[in-house]
Amino acid sequence: MWNRWKLFNATDFISLMYPCFAFCRILGIFPYEINSSIFEISKPQYILSTVIVCICCAFNVAVIYHFIISKITLGSLTKNLEYISYNMFSNFMLITTHILSTSRMYLLQTMLIISSKLSLESYQRMSKLIHFKDIIGITVLIMQTIIYELHGDIHEFELNYLTISRKILGMYFYVVVFEINMFYINCVCVLKACFENINETLEHMQISITSNRKSCKLRVICHIHRNQFFLSELKILKKWHLMITNAVKTLNTVFGLQILAIIVMSFCNIAFQMYMSIVHWQDGILINFDFNFFILLLTTIGYYGINIILLVWACESGKNKAQKINTIIHDILNSVNNKQIKNELQLFSLQILHCKNSFLVNNITVDATLITIITGNITTYVLILVQFLNASHSCDKKTFSNVI
Repeated sequence: MWNRWKLFNATDFISLMYPCFAFCRILGIFPYEINSSIFEISKPQYILSTVIVCICCAFNVAVIYHFIISKITLGSLTKNLEYISYNMFSNFMLITTHILSTSRMYLLQTMLIISSKLSLESYQRMSKLIHFKDIIGITVLIMQTIIYELHGDIHEFELNYLTISRKILGMYFYVVVFEINMFYINCVCVLKACFENINETLEHMQISITSNRKSCKLRVICHIHRNQFFLSELKILKKWHLMITNAVKTLNTVFGLQILAIIVMSFCNIAFQMYMSIVHWQDGILINFDFNFFILLLTTIGYYGINIILLVWACESGKNKAQKINTIIHDILNSVNNKQIKNELQLFSLQILHCKNSFLVNNITVDATLITIITGNITTYVLILVQFLNASHSCDKKTFSNVI
C-alpha cells in the first residue's frame, strides 16, 4: 500500500493521507500498520510510541517544574506563562492522542471504507491541496521553529544539555501539534468530499427524473426500470450517508479534546505575542516597535491564524455540503410523481434532520463564527492588558513624583 503513493496523484485514502501518516509515524504518534487495506496496531510501533510519549511528557513536566520552582526565566513573567501554558497543553494533547490510539485506528478504518466510493478525480483533486498543505506546512513550520528557538534568549540559564534538550523538545511539540491539526483537517476534507459526492449523485438523479418527465416517448417498462434504479440508488445513498454521519460523530469524539486544546493554545499564543511584542512602553507613554520582535509577531500570528482558518474552512465547508443534501432532496420531491420514490426521499430527509452533521469540539461548533469570537476575545484581552500596563506605569510615575 505504501508503495503506491505518488505526490499530488492520490488514488485512495491511504495514498491521500500518506504524507500525514509518514510524518506522524516519524513523530511516534502513528502506531499502526496497514495490511490488505486493514489498519492494525503494530506492537513495536505502539511500544515505541509509548516510550516517546513517556520520555517527552516526563521531561516536559521536569522543565515546567524548574521554571516554576527554580529561578529559570525567559526574560519576563509573561513569557514564562506563555511557555508553561503551551507545554502543559502540549503534554495534554500528546497523552490524549496516545490514549485514543485504538479509537483513532477504528476511525481510520471507517474512513477507508467510506472513502472507497469516491472517484479517482475526487482523490486527485483533494491530493493537490492535502499533499501541498502537509509537505509545505511542515517544512515552513520546522524553519520557523528553528528561527524562533534560536531567537529566544534565556536569562539566568546557561547553554547546556538541558537548554538544548528543552529546545529540541519544544520543536518536537510544535510539529506534533501541527500534525494533529492537519490529520483532523484531512479527515474533514475526505468527509466533505463524501457529502459532495452524494450531492452530485442526487443532482444527476434530479436531472434524469426531470428529463424523463419531459420525454413522452418512453415506454412504461422503461419508466419502471428507471424508478427501480432510483429506489436502489436512494437506499445506497441513505446507507452511505448514515455511515458518514457515524464517522463524523467518531471524528468529533476522537479529536475533540485535541482540537479544543489547539484552539485554546492558538488564542493564548496570539494574545501573549501581541501583548509582549507589538507594544513596548517607555515611561507609560511612548510606543516603540522592534523589527525582530515585529517579524516574530507576524510569523506567530500568521502560523496560528492560518491553522485556525484552515480548520474553520474545512469544517464550515463540510457542514455546508452536508446541509445541501436536504435542499436537493426537497427539490427532487417537487419534481417526482412516483410514490415509492417520494417515500424513500422523505425517509432520507428525516434521516438527515436527525443527523446533525456538524464538526464539534466538546459541543462547540467549528464554523466561521468561531473566528469572529476568537478575534474579538483576543482584541479585548490585549486591550485590557495594555490598559493595566498603562495604569501601572501611571501609578509608578505618580509615586515617583510624590517621593520627589
